[in-house]
Amino acid sequence: MSEQKSSEQTSIIHALLIGIDHYKPNRLYKSLKGAVRDINLVETYLKSDLQVAPERIRKLIAPNPDDTVLLEARAAQLEPTYENIIIAFQEITTTAQPGEQVYIHYAGHGGRATTIYPNLKRGSGEQNDEAIVPMDIGDTEDGRYLRDVEVTTLLKRMTDKGLIVTMVLDSCHSGGATRGDAEIRSGAQTDTLKRTGESLVASREELERNWLEETGHQGIPVAGFRQDRKYTLLAACRPNEYAYEYSPNNGTGRHGALTYWMIDTLTSAARRGQPLTYKLLHDRVNAQIQSKFSQQIPMILGESDRRVFGCDRWSTPLTVSVIKVVSETQITLNAGQAQGLSKGTRFSIYPLNTIDFTDQMRQVAIVELTQVDASESVAIVLNPEAGGVEVKGKLESGAPAILVSAPVELIQRVRLMDNKTVGEQESELPPEWVSLQQEALDRVRQALVGNGWVLEEQAGESALYQVAIDRQGNYEICKGKPIPNLRPLLSIQDANAPQRVVDRLIHLAKYQAVQSLDNASSKLAQALEVQLLTEDRQPFPDPQNILVQNEEIVCLRLSNQGTQPLKVAVLDLEPIWAVSQIPLGGIDSPFFALDAGAEEEIPLRLKVPDDPAYEQSTEILKVFAVQRGLADFRWLTLPALDQPPITRGAKFDEDLAAQSVTRSGESEGINPLNDLLKLIGADLDQAPKTTRAAIVMVDPKQEWVTKQIQIVVKR
Repeated sequence: MSEQKSSEQTSIIHALLIGIDHYKPNRLYKSLKGAVRDINLVETYLKSDLQVAPERIRKLIAPNPDDTVLLEARAAQLEPTYENIIIAFQEITTTAQPGEQVYIHYAGHGGRATTIYPNLKRGSGEQNDEAIVPMDIGDTEDGRYLRDVEVTTLLKRMTDKGLIVTMVLDSCHSGGATRGDAEIRSGAQTDTLKRTGESLVASREELERNWLEETGHQGIPVAGFRQDRKYTLLAACRPNEYAYEYSPNNGTGRHGALTYWMIDTLTSAARRGQPLTYKLLHDRVNAQIQSKFSQQIPMILGESDRRVFGCDRWSTPLTVSVIKVVSETQITLNAGQAQGLSKGTRFSIYPLNTIDFTDQMRQVAIVELTQVDASESVAIVLNPEAGGVEVKGKLESGAPAILVSAPVELIQRVRLMDNKTVGEQESELPPEWVSLQQEALDRVRQALVGNGWVLEEQAGESALYQVAIDRQGNYEICKGKPIPNLRPLLSIQDANAPQRVVDRLIHLAKYQAVQSLDNASSKLAQALEVQLLTEDRQPFPDPQNILVQNEEIVCLRLSNQGTQPLKVAVLDLEPIWAVSQIPLGGIDSPFFALDAGAEEEIPLRLKVPDDPAYEQSTEILKVFAVQRGLADFRWLTLPALDQPPITRGAKFDEDLAAQSVTRSGESEGINPLNDLLKLIGADLDQAPKTTRAAIVMVDPKQEWVTKQIQIVVKR
């Protein structure tokens, strides 16, 4: 079982359920048909399956006046007006005790209105507030939204008290006909009506202070909800998308797609006796919704690894999901080029609701990608002769898929851009260079001959690099835009420049291969913990966006949280296009042995390169670990750009072979990963032995993992 991250599940759950079908007359928000049914469905699940006491459920609903069944069922429930919604938030915050859970489910319209907090929303594009739309919004100045700035304070009061908060929004963030029907009603609109700035949540000063404290910047991407780990948010769709409601059971009784499939997934998992994390719940619901409404993509923010209606956390490998089963031999996954995938990458498919991926006997199938689009991929099921497994069970939408191969694009394509025209723009040239660009790039084309690392782009291929002439008559290498700080400049009038351009391309391709080498989905990811700390061993405020000053000292901490020793190595991908290995424990060795439960701290001084062209630089620390067998990561080291290559050869293999002999005199063996490292580390003038992505299969005897930290160093 994967490592549990916190305490046992608590049985105390408080719920706030808000469903609005009927809206008082207004010009933007039509009445709905399924929101109250959503709330009733959730209420039934909470009472029947989770045994939540009725007195711990606060329910605010607004059925349509002609729906006599729902009106009768409403009984004495309060209406979801602006005031009543805020009172319900405040009451549940007061009643719930630290460590108890609060579950909030909203079904209804989501809105977007001209902001009443212009000082907070500067720099966030349009100055709008995202909002929940109460039933009494109306068309007058005193009609109020529950705005994102207010919701931030309401949730902060809960998390500050120590409550475990989950919020589900079955609405759209973008206003207009937000939940829609299966047939979309109308386009989204921003409410520009001037409305009161008075809030019943808190004073303007407190609201603004909390917003700035919680967001850390002006503007926030998703309806004012921050992507941190203080609570879990499951939203029906992304901004500017529709959240549909439809009739799942032969046209009788509408429901929001998110709510319906969420409850369906939870009850199905309960029957199987399989607990879910919010990430797995999201993946399953997303697959079901995508099969019916391709324009609606649910979102999850916050504590995605927390168990649904629980406190314990599971750290599971990075997974993608099956979103469509085309046939018994073909599926579609919800990841593609945007996630760095390529043809030939392989995934292992596991049963629905799997949390423990350490038992490979539970694999349903192994698939290989045959078509990779921007955010989706088509894959075929492999039979055992092709490297797959005997298919066990049924392939299902929502099933998790784990990467079981590490694709590394060794051979890169380059496009020679010899068609710039005369003009003043950066993408144009002065007249004196236009006529010379084709001849200058032909010389680069000739220099590419015989090189196997970088090939010119052919029809139907995609080039990572482009080579062109800049406005000063120098060669420039681009990745979409010119790569900065490639020094010295190479003039097209220098006879040696074309070969030096090719040498640089080869060097950059090898650097790219090291940067792309990744196997974060390995179960060893749970054992290896990598942290970057300040000099006094404190965490950085935002570990995902670390900024340090030139010459600042930091501390890299490696921890082995597992039960077996790890062999680790740390590579520094430097801004001068060099890759160096950082000695660990004062030892210059292919790897460092990190015992189970041990940690190692490495102080580092980070510097911007001396070149004055660098105002700031980016440093990447890449940590590798293997558990069984040995691998020599020195194969991946590179000198700085334009410097002589590093001498390699038999010495690396001899060193590793010597270290593979244990104290008992037996050989521990070499991890097959080492073959890929040698392939990447081949001399610059030696072509890789493959013309496609090199693939390292991950199996129980060949486990390895990578983790990396990116740091911006500012002069």
